[in-house]
Amino acid sequence: MAAREQYVVDEAGKRTAVLVPLDEWERIQAALEELADVRAYDEAKRHPSDPVPFEQAMAEIEAKAGN
Repeated sequence: MAAREQYVVDEAGKRTAVLVPLDEWERIQAALEELADVRAYDEAKRHPSDPVPFEQAMAEIEAKAGN
């Protein structure tokens, strides 16, 4: 992936922000979400637990989402 960023600089020429094309930003976001999923999986593997029935898991997820 070739970087096409542009920098915003202050009066002293110090970089203060970066601009990236929207399509590149969307790819970065997708990669970050995938990395978060991998990290969550790795963490879950470090702390094994007993299996939970699908219906129970969905009920727990929905209950947490309602909070």
